[in-house]
Amino acid sequence: MNLCCSSPMVPGSTLTEKAALLRDWGYDSIAVFQPRDAWDTTVRRELVDLEARTGIRPVEFVLLDDVYGKAMSEDAELRERCRALYRESADVCAEIGAVMEIEFEYGAQDPLPLFDVHRQLTDAQTLAFVDFYSEMLDLVAGTDARVLLEPINRYESGYLNRVSDNLRIIEAVDHPNAGLLPDLFHMSIEEADPAQALRDAGDRIVHVHLGDSNRLLPGDGHLDWRGIVDALRDVGYTGALNLECSTNGDPAVTLPRTAAFLRELIGS
Repeated sequence: MNLCCSSPMVPGSTLTEKAALLRDWGYDSIAVFQPRDAWDTTVRRELVDLEARTGIRPVEFVLLDDVYGKAMSEDAELRERCRALYRESADVCAEIGAVMEIEFEYGAQDPLPLFDVHRQLTDAQTLAFVDFYSEMLDLVAGTDARVLLEPINRYESGYLNRVSDNLRIIEAVDHPNAGLLPDLFHMSIEEADPAQALRDAGDRIVHVHLGDSNRLLPGDGHLDWRGIVDALRDVGYTGALNLECSTNGDPAVTLPRTAAFLRELIGS
């Protein structure tokens, strides 16, 4: 397993500056969450050459915009704008061999799902989402890129909140570039036993997001990180452990400390 950190968590005005800090702080790779309005050919060239120049590999790439998470919207214009954003991300991932993620929907839920939780997609919704997912997968077919499903908690998505729900979609598309991106913060809300859910997912896990129960750095909440790493080891996971959470302090202090904490778990 290699250690990764999401770009918004790292100080620096360029990807190169961020990658250099991560290298010095004990990380192997970076997940690039790139605002669409700051994305151009110059930044793309910087991204493509990042590993050669810094030793830090970009393993995840996501373009961010206010239409993100709206790929299944009932608003046709909004839906197409989101899908165009995803297609652009897929093109980048195909070039650099990175992963990206999609969800059925993403955004704050209103009203809050206090009582009606773990809603299931209708048959029509399932077919439509499988069709869209298959289209995205075909964009990266034959490359090392992967388009992954990330289970999102009930407060940020009305559907596909649990690992098991997403595995059914992954099985339905039956594509070599498909896979699961479990996020431990979301799992801390939705899974009775996060470690067991990881074991149930097995070799369909391609990339992992780390955030503790309070969406802070691992060790700052109440998740059992030793049990989680043991579960990943048991299923043969060798990919990235990507921090996607709040640093809760000076990243020059908290990120090196977290790297040491995770290294100890991986090595034990």
